[in-house]
Amino acid sequence: MSRAAQFCYITLNFHLTPKPSAFSRQFNVNGSGKFYSGFADITHLRRKQKLLSVVCNNSAPPPSSSSSSDISSVAKIRSEVLSPFRSVRMFFYLAFIASGGLGGLIASTRLIAALANSSGTTEVPEILKGLAIDLGAVSIFAFLYYRENIAKNAQVARLAREENLSNLKLRVDEKKIVPISAFRGIARLVILAGPSAFISECFKLSAPFTDGLLERGVLVIPFATDGISPNFEFEENEELEEKISRRKKLWQLAPIYATEWTKWIDEQMKLASVSPESPVYLSLRLDGRVRGSGVGYPPWNAFVVQLPPVKGIWSGLLDGMDGRVL
Repeated sequence: MSRAAQFCYITLNFHLTPKPSAFSRQFNVNGSGKFYSGFADITHLRRKQKLLSVVCNNSAPPPSSSSSSDISSVAKIRSEVLSPFRSVRMFFYLAFIASGGLGGLIASTRLIAALANSSGTTEVPEILKGLAIDLGAVSIFAFLYYRENIAKNAQVARLAREENLSNLKLRVDEKKIVPISAFRGIARLVILAGPSAFISECFKLSAPFTDGLLERGVLVIPFATDGISPNFEFEENEELEEKISRRKKLWQLAPIYATEWTKWIDEQMKLASVSPESPVYLSLRLDGRVRGSGVGYPPWNAFVVQLPPVKGIWSGLLDGMDGRVL
């Protein structure tokens, strides 16, 4: 995946008629604190054009009080919460390894003494049997400890990456910038990373599933890696006002500090052995953990079928039914 240019542009164009017009709304999110907007009378809505332009600054984020060690500590704590008995198992594995090692040491000294004394040769088979048992126990529990330690390190590394993701910043509107962690328990985020043409096509493919995605708390984060503004259009026969509002809500989030986003996405693609030029998507659960990812277009229809609504009598019961964690 190519690095983002100095500025990452994401533009949403909603064409209500084939005729051009002056109806536009523009947000500048380049961190300068200046915003520009222009609105026409709502009575002229059906014969005007609507433009939403989001500009993501590639400048460095403001200094944060949390360091990498803090994030690592959080990841370790979350790992302990998710696997509360892992430490107990690893402790017993070490205890059994120590016990087997001690038994093997004792059996080895007995074997040497028996071999040195001709009168003790009758005990050699029994000593060898005990030594084999001790060495077998040490080998088995050492393997179990090694496997458990590998799983622990992998889980901590994944949780650390999720914590780094949760600290990335998003612009919600003209005045509000929040980290991804602010959406935990509120929304299921879907991150799109690729060229502007890929993002534009994802926008078109999501149109039939807008209502279903919003009912399931899905919000899209489009990240154009080529710095070109994608064009998003509506068909003329849609119910304009309500449809525009819902489509804007689905696509309202804009990533800022493009350098940090590019770094995190590149690391994920490298770990997954995905070509840097490939367009990818990443879906998050309500708890902010990674639910699924893939190369190409996200399966909007699968999201609608698999995810439970965030409102209604079943929402609380099914909040955790987001799918397995990658």
